[in-house]
Amino acid sequence: MSLKERIGQVEERIQAACDRSGRAREDVHIVAVTKYVSVEMTHMVLEEGIIHLGENRPQIAGPKWEALGDQGIWHFIGHIQSRKVKDIVGKFQYIHSLDRLSLAKELEKRAADADTVVSAFLQVNVSGEESKQGITPEEAEQFLTEAADLTHVKIIGLMTMAPIEDDPEATRPFFRELRRLRDELNAKGVTKEPLTELSMGMSDDFEVAIEEGATWVRLGTILVGKGEEK
Repeated sequence: MSLKERIGQVEERIQAACDRSGRAREDVHIVAVTKYVSVEMTHMVLEEGIIHLGENRPQIAGPKWEALGDQGIWHFIGHIQSRKVKDIVGKFQYIHSLDRLSLAKELEKRAADADTVVSAFLQVNVSGEESKQGITPEEAEQFLTEAADLTHVKIIGLMTMAPIEDDPEATRPFFRELRRLRDELNAKGVTKEPLTELSMGMSDDFEVAIEEGATWVRLGTILVGKGEEK
């Protein structure tokens, strides 16, 4: 199946999920996870009109930046070591994995030096799985309160990863909880501006995530296939 055909099928499924939940298609954004595919495939994704690209290692994204220039809007979707922040700020416009206050402060420092603003999602470990990064739902309010004075890191929403399940329906409670948490934080006025975004849903469960309010879905294999870069 060609890239165009895969995108077409994904678009049909996104539209159907939006229809089922009474949402507008334009409220859901695709991040094409290109971390395992070549520069050529990444360029093809851009040519098909998908401009949001997800990577988790600066050294893998580097050749793509060099080849593609200012094309694309780049999302960092992996765990961030503090020592790698210098390689991320200025390259990635979005961070989906803000999971500790020390990281927020390092991002703030580097972004201030670069005179830029980074949009970030606070990663919440809704499932409680030890294998997953992120703060607990109970820690979110305090985190956001302590990060309220940051001026170069703009926390725009929440992100989570659901457990891997054979039945996508089993992921629904985790996505629903993230939406509930966002709405609760907004009702309390924890942040200066409301949290509008929810980054949740991947190839196996994105339709359920959309039905539960996802505004960003991170799609790899189902969209770009399996690549050769590891």
